[in-house]
Amino acid sequence: MYLKSIEVQGFKSFANKIVFEFHQGITGIVGPNGSGKSNVADAVRWVLGEQSVKQLRGSSMQDVIFAGTENRKPLSYAYVAITLDNSDHQLAIDFEEVTVARRLYRSGESEYLINGNLCRLKQVSELFYDTGIGKEGYSIIGQGQIDRILSGKPEERRELFDEAAGIVKFKKRKATAQKKLENERENLVRVNDILSELERQVGPLERQSEKAKIYLKKKNELRDYDINMFLLESSRIAEQSKEVEEKFRIADAQLTESNADHEKIKEEYEKLGNDMAELDERINVLRETINNSSMTKSKLESQIQILTEQIHAAEMTDEHLQGRLDAIEKDKQERLEANKQYYSEKEKLDAQLVELQECQTVKQQEQETIQREILQCNETIERGQKELYQLLNNKGTIASKQQRFDTMIEQINIRKAELGQRLLSRKTQEEDLNSVLATYEQEFDAVNQEIIALKAQEEELTAKENEWRQKSKENARKFEEKQTAFHKNQSRLDSLRNIAERYDGYGNSIRRVMEQKSSHKGILGVVSDLIQVEKKYETAIETALGGSIQNIVTEDEATAKEMIAYLKQNRYGRATFLPLTSVKAKGNPKNENAIGEPGVIGIANELVQCDAKYKEVAAYLLGRVLVVDTIDHAIALAKKNHYSLHIVTLEGEYLSPGGSMTGGAFKNASNLLGRRREIEELKKNVADVSKSLNEHKSLTSELRKSVASLREQNDSLNKAMREAQVEKNTIVMNLNSATNRRDEIISSLADINSQIADVEREITEISGNLSNAS
Repeated sequence: MYLKSIEVQGFKSFANKIVFEFHQGITGIVGPNGSGKSNVADAVRWVLGEQSVKQLRGSSMQDVIFAGTENRKPLSYAYVAITLDNSDHQLAIDFEEVTVARRLYRSGESEYLINGNLCRLKQVSELFYDTGIGKEGYSIIGQGQIDRILSGKPEERRELFDEAAGIVKFKKRKATAQKKLENERENLVRVNDILSELERQVGPLERQSEKAKIYLKKKNELRDYDINMFLLESSRIAEQSKEVEEKFRIADAQLTESNADHEKIKEEYEKLGNDMAELDERINVLRETINNSSMTKSKLESQIQILTEQIHAAEMTDEHLQGRLDAIEKDKQERLEANKQYYSEKEKLDAQLVELQECQTVKQQEQETIQREILQCNETIERGQKELYQLLNNKGTIASKQQRFDTMIEQINIRKAELGQRLLSRKTQEEDLNSVLATYEQEFDAVNQEIIALKAQEEELTAKENEWRQKSKENARKFEEKQTAFHKNQSRLDSLRNIAERYDGYGNSIRRVMEQKSSHKGILGVVSDLIQVEKKYETAIETALGGSIQNIVTEDEATAKEMIAYLKQNRYGRATFLPLTSVKAKGNPKNENAIGEPGVIGIANELVQCDAKYKEVAAYLLGRVLVVDTIDHAIALAKKNHYSLHIVTLEGEYLSPGGSMTGGAFKNASNLLGRRREIEELKKNVADVSKSLNEHKSLTSELRKSVASLREQNDSLNKAMREAQVEKNTIVMNLNSATNRRDEIISSLADINSQIADVEREITEISGNLSNAS
């Protein structure tokens, strides 16, 4: 690989398009200071992806574009392209010649090209990994570069050593993979957070789901009812429509008849109209004659009417006056009769007044006589009253004393009776309280026993709940482990599927052909996809296949020919095709004789599994290879058969005819044969883990239901215990209250007995005073 040419246009001092051709040997560019020698190296560094303006000796990236002179306008872009010879295929691209270009516009837009195709800077950098070429490679050493390398940090020098050692590509891939893994780890943490959050939402969502199910059920019922109602309404409307259509038919028939009648009437109307026109002419003639006569008649009638009105007015006036005279005469007669009645009543009242005056005189005389007698009696009564008052005073004093004593005795007796009643009531209350206290004590003992039993049940339920909680935690831990394993296996399975779908690990030409598989039915697949091998034989079979593992199997030669033309046309590289119609197996008779030798496991094609149609292909690729357990047995077998057999060991050592041996540490990152087996194993593992996860989910649901049931029992037990405790407190309060009341009654009984003794003593004193007063 060597640099063939550099094309520069518009870069720094290169205003015109310049192409530097380089041939085998050393090419030098000489010239005075300031002539632009360093610009050539800057152009190469720039096209290889240099982003640092300082390294390009400028202040901004637009400074690399030709800025113009006094006699020349500035350019709008800068373009640099380098062409490399890739006949030795050191660059990972299927071209004999590679051209890398970069174009920058003054607007800031930039683009990279590989062989004229747009690409990214990352693709350019990856193209030159481990070649020593690049913006940081050791192939380009500018001014001060040696001193910077010698005085630089160890990390900076390490980059050059890595580039020289050819491990930059792998370190970059490792860094990219680690970054992706870190991103996936962060995504996994977020997913776990989301899962934990969603698990907390499961309970409410279940309840909401139940409500939603009920809602959907009701909604479906409502829809059914709506449909039924719609059907009923439709049938009703259909019936109404039939009725309306019948009415419409009848109305239409009536309308037809009416139209016919209308036409007949219209004809009659026109006929009558003509007759009326003739009559109108005759009437007009007669009307003129009548008008003349009526004018004369109206004049005469108006005169007659005036005279009639005058006569009628005179008659009305006479009638009115006669009515007024009759009313006045009637009113006069009524008033005369009323005057006669008033006079007769006045005579009667005058006679009664005379009699009353005579009776009043007699009564006044009798009244004067009686008043004199009353004065005499009053004087006698006053003297008797004085004597009576004095006797009554003496008697009242004695009676009041006796009455006061009687009242006091009566009050004391009432008080004594009340005290007796209170005494009996207190004794009755005391007996009742004693029975109540006994009842409360029995209830108190029963409640205590109930509380003790409830506490025992509570302890038992708490132990069960703790046991179920522990089981739930253990199940959650196992579920989390299974879930982690599931996600890990699922991620690995998805990754392997993506790798298998992209055909990673295969050559570019193989991938390009397999991209056409969907449009070309004759492409059956790659050899590694068409055969299955047990894990213990994978290394041996993959060693035996060698490069043939990437061969492409086709239906016929035509498909193979078409795909070869496709690869040539697009310069995608080379590939080996195995048409089923032309591939024939060629076995080695010595292999059959060597089957019974020590360490021989079998012929390679017999240790793989594939469809019947691919048996010939497997025999063609593996039919001459013997699989042996160890290299010692392989060497002995090769010597015995004079080094004429193809032998491969389980660890991957290969003995070719002629005596050559291939072996060492087997390192194959692609593992094309094991990839499919691993995918199948991962599928089975993912299915098993998924089934286990479902079992754990159901177990988790049962545990949650059990814990919820225990919680409900515990809640009901706590409720019963609280009620029992409240009942106990109530009984204790009642018991204390009854005890206090009993003590109060006992103390009040002593007070009542002392009061009864005082009352009896007062009764004795009052009886003595009463006998003295009488």
